[in-house]
Amino acid sequence: MTDRYVTKHPKGWAVKAPGADRASSVHGTQREAEAAAKRTVSNQGGGEVRIQGRDGKWRDSDTVAPGRDPFPPRDKKH
Repeated sequence: MTDRYVTKHPKGWAVKAPGADRASSVHGTQREAEAAAKRTVSNQGGGEVRIQGRDGKWRDSDTVAPGRDPFPPRDKKH
């Protein structure tokens, strides 16, 4: 499983892998960064996407299923 974090970046919002120094991608809005992180995690076999708020605190997390899972788990939060 692969995880990604959505964090504040000087040029917008960044998608980063845990422990990475550099961002995988940078986006203008948090929503765009979250969508990109979910696509990446889904394509890499599923995992967790954690979203950081403007204050630096973790505000949400979402488990993403693998992209081609015939029986994906149901997300009860969204």
